[in-house]
Amino acid sequence: MRIVDLSQDIYQGMLVYPGHSKTAMWDHASHEETAERFESDFSFQTKAFTMNDNGPTHVDAYSHLDPSADAATIDEMDLGLFVGPSLCIDVSDVPPRTDITPEHLDAAVERAQQEPAPGDILLLYTGTWNKYVDDRRYLSDFPGLGHEASEWIESHRIKAFGVDSPTPDNPASKTYPCHLMSRRSGITHYENLAHLDEVVNTRFVFVGLPLKLRGAHGGPTRAAAIYDL
Repeated sequence: MRIVDLSQDIYQGMLVYPGHSKTAMWDHASHEETAERFESDFSFQTKAFTMNDNGPTHVDAYSHLDPSADAATIDEMDLGLFVGPSLCIDVSDVPPRTDITPEHLDAAVERAQQEPAPGDILLLYTGTWNKYVDDRRYLSDFPGLGHEASEWIESHRIKAFGVDSPTPDNPASKTYPCHLMSRRSGITHYENLAHLDEVVNTRFVFVGLPLKLRGAHGGPTRAAAIYDL
């Protein structure tokens, strides 16, 4: 089988959504420090880090989207939501800071020559990560799903979806209709995916298991596409 890594690197100084805590990493223990604890030549080294639960490549918990007291946190969500058949479609022709429409999605599906099926995980290749990795324009220069396109996602009975940008909503939006659709419908989504150019217009098995952070509102994820050869 072939495995394609769909995750962004995690490192100090990485770009994060405005208002989220920054990622920090530091050396915690060195080989020199730990060697003196052992009578053999064994030693070890480790790093420590902090990051936002919605910081790197991640999937949103229902509690991130929904203020209800009973909205599930990431550790309470069904693992079946995060694994399954997937299709990646190309919406990279949509200009930055504009709405992706149902017409854009229909055209992307036609180019892929494959229809999303109920229960699929749908990934949207906007090209944002490819164009702006380590560039602050990554946080502001990308398209997003408008109200009607968000309803298109819901009507196709997609179980989860994802984007290679900081949010599936248009960054110019003040209402975030895509997040509101996710809240209403219980369709979660991935943000900050990468390398979608390697899987665009293809089908594969998507695996995006989040860290089991008790009470967290998002789950940092090592996402991957798996193909049979």
